[in-house]
Amino acid sequence: MSRPPRIAALLVAAGATGILLLTGCAPAASPSSPAAGPTPGGTLTYASGDAEPTCLDPHVGGNYPQALISGQFLESLVSRDAEGEIVPWLASEWSEAEDGLSWTFTLRDDVTFTDGTPFDAEAVKASIEHVQDPATGSSTGYLAMGKVDNVEVVDAGTVRFDLSAPDSALLESLSQPWVAMESPAGMTRGIEQNCESPIGTGPFSVSEWVKQDSITLVRNDDYVSPPADAAHEGPAYLEKIVWRFLPDSASRYAALQAGQVDVIDNAQPDALVAAQTEDGITSLDAPRPGSVNRIEFNSGKAPFDSEEVREAFIRSAGVDDGIESLFFGTAERSYSPLASVESLAYSDPAPFAFNLDEANSLLDGAGWSERDSEGYRVKNGTRLTVEFPVSTNQSIPAEQSLFEQIQATTKEAGFEVKLRLLDLGSWYAALGANEYDLVSAPYTKVGPDVLRILYHSDGITPAPSGYFANHAQVSIPELDDLLTRAGETSDATERAALYADAQAVVLEGFYILPLYDQQNHYLLRDRVAGLRALPTVSTPTFYDAWLAD
Repeated sequence: MSRPPRIAALLVAAGATGILLLTGCAPAASPSSPAAGPTPGGTLTYASGDAEPTCLDPHVGGNYPQALISGQFLESLVSRDAEGEIVPWLASEWSEAEDGLSWTFTLRDDVTFTDGTPFDAEAVKASIEHVQDPATGSSTGYLAMGKVDNVEVVDAGTVRFDLSAPDSALLESLSQPWVAMESPAGMTRGIEQNCESPIGTGPFSVSEWVKQDSITLVRNDDYVSPPADAAHEGPAYLEKIVWRFLPDSASRYAALQAGQVDVIDNAQPDALVAAQTEDGITSLDAPRPGSVNRIEFNSGKAPFDSEEVREAFIRSAGVDDGIESLFFGTAERSYSPLASVESLAYSDPAPFAFNLDEANSLLDGAGWSERDSEGYRVKNGTRLTVEFPVSTNQSIPAEQSLFEQIQATTKEAGFEVKLRLLDLGSWYAALGANEYDLVSAPYTKVGPDVLRILYHSDGITPAPSGYFANHAQVSIPELDDLLTRAGETSDATERAALYADAQAVVLEGFYILPLYDQQNHYLLRDRVAGLRALPTVSTPTFYDAWLAD
C-alpha cells in the first residue's frame, strides 16, 4: 500500500519534543529564569499528581511515574536534544555495522555510580540483561530492547549490542529512562531492595522514601556526567529535592499557591488558565512523545470485532465539543496515532467526522437494528453494551468528564457505555483479563517505533510483567509487514513512508479514536530557575535548576 501524495499533505511537521509555554515557545530553561546567575544550595519541593510508584526501579514494569522521578538519579547511554537529534550522555560515541546487526558504543571513562561502582561496559551489559530478565518483570524496557540478542563487552570502555534484526529505533529506545544504567552491585541486592533505592550515576540519589508521602533526593557531589545539551557541568545546584505525592489536583495547586511546594505536575486545565493571570506562577508545557491519548477498540472480540460497529461509535462520539468545553484551550484535538511532537506523525481527520445519521445507518447494517425501552441497540436479545475501565491514576478529571460526554453522545446511537473508574492495579487486572471493550491507555516511547509496540500483532503477547501493549488487539499481516520493514530500514525517506502507511491502516480501520497529545503541564513558582524537560520523554530534570531566593 503506497500513499506518496498523502504523505506530503498529511505528515505533521511538528519537529522534535520541546518545551512550550502555555501560550507559545519557551527557552530550554524555565520561563522564570532570573537575570542573576545560578545560586547553589537549597531544597526544592515537587508535588506529583501521578500515582506513587510501587517500585523506583524503572526496569521493573516501566510506567511514567517511575520515569518522572528516576530521571533524577538514573542516566541513559544517549539523550535527545530539542531538535530531536540523539546526543551523547554516558556513551560518548557510537557506530552501526554495515549490516545493521550490531551497534558499538564508546563509553565515558570518568563516571562512577553513587555506590562507588565504576560505570563501564560490564555495567551496561548488566543493566540491559536486568531489563531483559523475565524475573525483573519489565514491560516498557523489555519491549524496547526486543531486538537485542546479546550485549558484548569489547573492553572496559567499549560495548557492542548484537541484534536479531536491524533496529532503526535502537538509539531512541536507549535514550529512555526504562533502560537507564544501574549499578551492577545495586542490582545484586535483589528486586525488593533495588526497588526501594536504585543506584545510578545521576545528579541526585535516593535518601529516604516515606510511603504514601514523599521521597527525599540528595545531591551527588561527585557528579560529572550531564547529557550533551545540559546548561552546565559538575554537580547540581540544588542540595535536596523533596518529592511529594499529592493526588488531589485542587490540593496540589493550592499548595503551589501557598508556597508549600515549588513545582507541580498534572496541572488541570482550570489551574493552567488561572495561572496565566496569577503573579509568581509560570507554566511549562512539554507534550510527551510516542502515542496520543486515544480510545482503543478491542477488535479481538464482539462487538468491536466489527469494523462497522467501530466506525459507528466514532461517528457518534462527540469529542470536539468536549475538548473545547473541558480543556479551555489547553489541549488540541488529534487525528493521528502519534503525538504532534513526533515528526513522522500522520494525521487524517476524515475518519473521525461526527455524523449521527451515518452511525445509525452503520449499526442497522451490522444487525443492531432494534432498540430496547431505554433506547439502547439490541441484537438477538443482547444489548449493545461496552465495558470501559478507566484508570483514575492516569486520566485527569477533565478527561474523565470527556469520557462521560462521549458516553452520552454515543448513547444517542444506541451504545451503552459502562465507565468503570479503577485504581491502577485494578485497571491493569481488567486489561490482563480481557475485561474491556474500550480503553484509554497512554504509552510513551521516543520515536515512531511506538507504533510497532502498540499495533504489531506481537504486541498481543504479554511481556514478562504480564502487560501487553496492543490493546486494540490488531492483527493484520499487512500492518505487521509495514511496521517490521520500518523498524529495519535506515533510509529516512523509506522509513517515513512505511510509518505513514502503517498509521493509515490503523486510522482507516477505525481501531482507535485519537483525542489529544499526552499532556505534561508543569506549574512552578518563579523562584525556580533553570528547570527544563528532557527532550526524550518530557520528564523534568532538576540538574540545571536552582532557587532564586
